[in-house]
Amino acid sequence: MNMRFRTALLAMLILLPFANTWAGEYEDTVNIFKKAGASGVFFDSAYGYAVFPTIGKAGFWLGGAYGKGRVYVGNRHVGDTSMTQLTVGFQLGGQAFSQIIFFQDKRAFDEFTGGNFEFSAEAGVVAITAGASASASTTGTSAGASGGQNNATTVGNTYNKGMATFTIAKGGLMYEAVLGGQKFKYTPLP
Repeated sequence: MNMRFRTALLAMLILLPFANTWAGEYEDTVNIFKKAGASGVFFDSAYGYAVFPTIGKAGFWLGGAYGKGRVYVGNRHVGDTSMTQLTVGFQLGGQAFSQIIFFQDKRAFDEFTGGNFEFSAEAGVVAITAGASASASTTGTSAGASGGQNNATTVGNTYNKGMATFTIAKGGLMYEAVLGGQKFKYTPLP
C-alpha cells in the first residue's frame, strides 16, 4: 500500500502544476457554464456560486484531487475557496475538469462558507460533456447527459440540499470505482 500511495502522490505532483496553466480566467469558465444549457439557467435564480476553473485529479488505488476557486454572490467576488478530495478504491489515471456549485439560497451559501464544508459521496453531480467525465457520475437523484457543452440537458431536481453541482471535463482519462467526498475550505475577502 505504501508504494501505491507514493505512486498516487507522484501522479498528483505531476498533474497539479498544470492546474494553473489550464485555469485561464475565472470569467472564461463562468461563460462556458453560462452557455451550457444545463447550468446556464441557474445564473438567473441562484443566490451565488463557487467556480473552479481547473481541478486536477489522479489516482492509482489511492487518489486525490485539488483545485482553487472563487465564490460569488450575484456577480460579486466575495471570497476564495479550495477543494481537496481523497478517494480509495479501484482507480487509475488522471484528469482535469472545471466545476461550479450553485447555492439555491442564503442558507446554502452560509453552509458552504461557514467553515470547512464537505460533500458526501452521495452528492449529485451533473457532467455536462457526455462520456468525458466518468468520475463526475451521479450517485444522487439528479443525472445529466449531453452531446456537448452547448446543448446539455438535465434530468431530475439538480439541487441537492440547496446546492447544484456541474462539471465539464477538460482532459485526461480516469477509470474508477471509488469512495470519497469533496472537502472545501472558504476564505472571505478582507
